[in-house]
Amino acid sequence: MLEAFDVQVVNRKGRTRSARQGATQLLSVLLGGLLLSLPMRPLAEIAVESTAFESSAAAPLALSPPAAAPSTLSPPRPSAPLASAEGQAGLAVATFAGGCFWCMEPPFDKLDGVRATVSGYTGGLTPDPDYKSVSRGITGHAEAVQVTYDPTKLDYATLLDVFWHNIDPVARDRQFCDVGSQYRTAIFYHDAEQARLARASREAVARTLAPLGEVATEIVEAGQFFPAEAYHQDYYLKNPIKYRHYRHGCGRDRRLKEVWRGR
Repeated sequence: MLEAFDVQVVNRKGRTRSARQGATQLLSVLLGGLLLSLPMRPLAEIAVESTAFESSAAAPLALSPPAAAPSTLSPPRPSAPLASAEGQAGLAVATFAGGCFWCMEPPFDKLDGVRATVSGYTGGLTPDPDYKSVSRGITGHAEAVQVTYDPTKLDYATLLDVFWHNIDPVARDRQFCDVGSQYRTAIFYHDAEQARLARASREAVARTLAPLGEVATEIVEAGQFFPAEAYHQDYYLKNPIKYRHYRHGCGRDRRLKEVWRGR
């Protein structure tokens, strides 16, 4: 390493051989003693290193491999917590599909004990869906909300009651002005107790709404939940005028009054 360094410095400064002859002789003596103390190595290896040394005069030795170029791929969008809200001590999760997820966040956000609502997609087969593909109805997913809540302050039965009173249960593969299986209504249960309560509540709703038709709301086991794009989250708070215009134009409140008046 010392010899390579000296040769490179000499080359960059352009010194002549006569100007450094004495230093070269002294260096040769020192290096000779050093080489005698080193273990002998195969001649082929020395020849290879000599070739590399000769080329080092044109380009400095690379002391470390070049860093790889950063990847341009975006990491997959993380999914919201499933099943038992592990890592969030004492909290539970409920998932509901009730048509447009913009309109399903507000009724749950009002409840004491709700820690968070997340709009997203679930119930389909396509991995990592986005709004464009889901809204076209080609993924099998439904727009849904996932509710994280404190079960010591709020029970699952109350969440079910709020869910039912904010949807049209007898509409199949649509909700209000939004048409397609992506707007179907569904309860995605996370454990056996949620499944039991969901089925019991659907039976009660079916009796209540029997004059209007058959309840179309599905009850299925929760699968992976994919949070929607950031601009969909808390849309009713970020864009209140647009939200109210959409909700009114879609006839949501008008139909909810027709379905649930006096019930």
